[in-house]
Formats: sequence, C-alpha cells, structure tokens
Amino acid sequence: QVQLAESGGGTVQAGGSVRLSCAASGRTGTNFVMGWFRQAPGKEREFVAAANSWRGDKKYYADSVKGRFTISRDDAKNMVHLQMNNLNPEDTAVYYCAAGIALGPYYGDDPYYTETPYDYWGQGTQVIVSS
Repeated sequence: QVQLAESGGGTVQAGGSVRLSCAASGRTGTNFVMGWFRQAPGKEREFVAAANSWRGDKKYYADSVKGRFTISRDDAKNMVHLQMNNLNPEDTAVYYCAAGIALGPYYGDDPYYTETPYDYWGQGTQVIVSS
C-alpha cells in the first residue's frame, strides 16, 4: 500500500509562485510514476505533470502548464515536488498527488497523461490564485 500526502497549497496573487510537495510512504520506488493532477470547481480532474524515473527520468506536462510548472522528484526521500510559476486564476484548483507502477515500454507515454496508471492518490491541496 502507498500513502501520499500533499503540502504547500495556499493563496497567491496572479503572477506569483507556489511549490507543492508530496510525501510518499509505503511500497514506492523508482519503478513508480509520480504525478500531479488538479480539479477546478465545476470541472473534471485533469492531468498536470508527471515524472517517470523508470524511463530515464522522463517528464510529462500538460500543454497549459508547459514552461511555467516544473515537476521534480527525490527518490531517496520519496518526495515529488511541483514548482508552479507565473500562476494565473485559471490555475485555481485542488491539486492531487498520484502514484502508480510504471508501465512497460510497449504502452508508450500516452497513458501517463490520464488517470489510468495511477492507483494511489493523495487527499489534495488547495491552490487559489487571485487576480
């Protein structure tokens, strides 16, 4: 079993930055993909970013956050972080940490942009960006 706990959410003005962290406990390792999703009010949960140590430290980003958000992981500490810069009100959401066992290379990278490979989820942390 894997437990995930997010921290670092809060309220920030547009143009500001926030760093989210996720601490993983239980059976995790480099064969796990660690990701971030978010859910804005009245919307479906959507992919934000993921880091795949099993595939040579590969990173995946949603188009809406490319160039503004950076995902990083510290496998020695079982942590994954999401540095969010140049935030805008559209980034307001509950952010969820997610983890799942990396898929074999046959599946490619597309699944990591969906919820399918992620079996474990945190409780979420709220980020509010004011204009």
